[in-house]
Order: sequence, then C-alpha cells, then structure tokens
Amino acid sequence: MPEISRRVFGGLVGGGAVTTVAGASAAAAAPAERPFHARPASDRPRRRPNILFVLADDLGWADLSAYGAPHIRTPNLDRLAARGVRFTDAYSGSATCSPTRFSLYTGRYPGRTPGGLAEPIGNRSQGLDPDHPTLASLLKGAGYATALIGKWHCGWLPDYSPTRSGWDEFFGNFGGALEYFSKLGQLGDYDLYEGDATYQDLRYYTTVLTERAVDYVRRDHDRPWLLNLNYTTPHWPWLTEDDEETGAEIAEKIRSGNVLGALLHNDGGSVEKYREMVEDLDAAVGEVLDALRRSGQEENTVVVFASDNGGERFSYQWPLSGAKSELLEGGIRIPTILRWPAAVDDRQVSRVPVYSPDWTATLLELGGARPDPAYPLDGHSLAGYLLRGERLPERDLFWRVRGNRALRRGSWKYHQDRNGTEHLYDLSADARERADLAASRPELLAELRTAWERIDAELLPYPTS
Repeated sequence: MPEISRRVFGGLVGGGAVTTVAGASAAAAAPAERPFHARPASDRPRRRPNILFVLADDLGWADLSAYGAPHIRTPNLDRLAARGVRFTDAYSGSATCSPTRFSLYTGRYPGRTPGGLAEPIGNRSQGLDPDHPTLASLLKGAGYATALIGKWHCGWLPDYSPTRSGWDEFFGNFGGALEYFSKLGQLGDYDLYEGDATYQDLRYYTTVLTERAVDYVRRDHDRPWLLNLNYTTPHWPWLTEDDEETGAEIAEKIRSGNVLGALLHNDGGSVEKYREMVEDLDAAVGEVLDALRRSGQEENTVVVFASDNGGERFSYQWPLSGAKSELLEGGIRIPTILRWPAAVDDRQVSRVPVYSPDWTATLLELGGARPDPAYPLDGHSLAGYLLRGERLPERDLFWRVRGNRALRRGSWKYHQDRNGTEHLYDLSADARERADLAASRPELLAELRTAWERIDAELLPYPTS
C-alpha cells in the first residue's frame, strides 16, 4: 500500500472511512446506485437548510474513485456520494477559475459582468462589482449567516472582497494560486487574510482552511448559514504537507521575481504527487463532514461538492478529452455531489445536465431568497427536480471562452475550437468527442450555432487589447 501523509491517515481514521478502503470486496458488497427519484411530497423538510458548498480547484471529472479513478482513493467523498446524489453530467460555468466563480456567485454567465471577462483574473483592476447581487448577499438578506473560507479569486483589495459582496466573514486568499506554506501568491505578495487584514500562518494551507471550516460548523448558530469552502487543492504548485522544503524553494523563486514561473511548478509534480494531493483533499473534506455530523446539523445541511473547472496536467479524466482552459468535456465537465439527508435519498445518480449557475438558483430557492429582478439569473433552479420530481425544462447550456464556443442541448454539443473549426458531437454515444457529426448534420449544426450566437449577443464583448 503506498505511503500516505499524516492528514490523509487522520482523515481516514477521523472520518470513520478505514473500512471503505479495506478492499474491493467491501465496495462490491455496497448497494448499487439507482437513478434519481424524488421523495414523496409528505417527506419534504419544513425548515430552511444550512448550505455547505465545497469547491475543489482544478479537480478533474474522474479524479475521485467514485467517478472511476483507478489509482486515487477518496473514501470520504465516495461516502458523501453514497449518501446522496452523484451527478454524471455536471459542468462548471467556465473553463478556468475566476469566471466559474463569477457564475456560481452571481448565477449568471461570466460575460454579463466586466470582471467575468478575465479568464482568469490576474490584476487588481479586475473583480466582482460589490453592487452586484450574489448568492451570499441574497441569502444574507433572507436571514442567513454567510462565510467564505478559502480561495476567492474575484478581485483584490481595496476594491473587491467577499465582505463587500455579501459574506459576513472571509478567511482565505484573494488570488488564483499561492505557495501552500509561505502563502506568497500570484501577485508576489503574502495572500492569507482574515477579513481585510493579513493573517500570519505558515502551516500547510489545506490544514489551515480545514481547521477554520471545522470551527465554523461547530459554532452555536442561531440561524441558517451558508459556508463557501473553497480549497486551492489540487491546484499547482504540486505540494503536500510533507513538501515544506520544496515549498521554500518555490517561495524563494517568487521573492526573486519569477512569480508565475515558480507557481506553475513546471519542473515539479507527478501523477503520484497529484494522487497524494487529491487524497489529502478527501481527508480534509472528511474532517469537515465529521465536524458537521458531530454538531448535530448534518440532517438538514445541504452539502454540495464540485470543482471549479476540469483537470490539469496530472488529472485523470477518462474517457473525456481536453483539460482546463478548453471547452471540450475535459475542460468543463466536473465531479459534483449533493447530499441532504432531510430531503434527498441516498445512493442515487443523476444524468441530467446541470452547471454552476443552476446551483445559485437552487440554493436561493431552498433558502427562501428571491433573485434580484434587475439581475435575472441564467441558471435554472433544481429544487423542483430534487424535491418534487419535476422535469427540468428544455434549455441550452452555454459556454464562451475567448476563441472557443460551446453549447449543449440535450445530448448534442456544438463546439468551435480556437482555430475556428466547428464540431458537433452526440455526447450520449461519444463522451470523448471523437466522432464529429458536423458534416453529416449541417442543419443541427446551424441551429445550435444560431442558439449560441443569440446568447452571445446579450453578453459584454471581450476587450480588444
């Protein structure tokens, strides 16, 4: 058995998951997943739920063992899926970090706001307008306590911050990447904050965030709460808690001025190191879920786990093609799990296509908050589907990344690559996007192109520079 880090071992023991990884026989004995089916109306919860939304960073679609990874063991997240719903056709709002976060926080296409045009945000002039309604501000207006722990990546101080966009509390980093020990980030400076003030802690970042999240869910809350828990794991640089020496070398390169080159860590990492990072993430989430259970709040807490986009260099994505920054399936299809014991049965799988803006609409409805009519949502609430078994209406899922187009309608996907070549795929038969039907179905290709262009016409244009 491969050597595991202290945090992974602690997560396995603390989360009660040792039996989950004991061998294939235990997995074979577990009940099989069944297609999603809503509970009878009489079993609907009467109280508004707490909301814990856990976002991984650059985690690929098949990087969890519940999604098929043959070499990565994720017992805590597998157990989360076994106790809820695993979505097979879930997508991020974009193919990179900050645009997806814009889509999740606002429930709208990233291209509806100037900050969402950055792919991703890379300087202090860009960010989420504090006057724009967010998931947090709308739930806060409906009586929720709100907190964001971890990666923000929607702008830097002094103009942008979670506490300016509806979150009562913020503890984490503003930028898109940091060295896990020194906390030196993508602008070359220290990037760990509590509120708007720097907070000194040079321990491994995933450990620090997990402790904060555990403290938050253990509190004696007097009202429902929203916690956005945004890990940087498994985003580069490729470090676990045992790699402090490598982290120090990266930090020194950052201080010398080679900020992006150091953080990209092109001279480091491996499939094995990536496995350790994902298993470390799994153990960390297990600690938070264990704290939630011990607090007595598990039954009526909606837990959603997802990634902000598709996988990166060492990610396992089979059978998908493409990766982060692309609009092929590997760049935007993500693992997504929902658990809500008070309302949703366990061991279910949903093949309904959903994406980041849908969760905004869903959580607002579950929390009794209304969207701002001046900022109409682009996502569709899944509450009727999850609670009442309603069919989702026919709709198109839309993506735009500079130089790329994509639109999914049912099982059909329209894609235009960076070379301007158009493609048409039937994802129900060809998830790998290798059987291009553009030439044989020109009418459908034209129809989906027109649908994409109709939505695009409503969005802000990219800057010319």
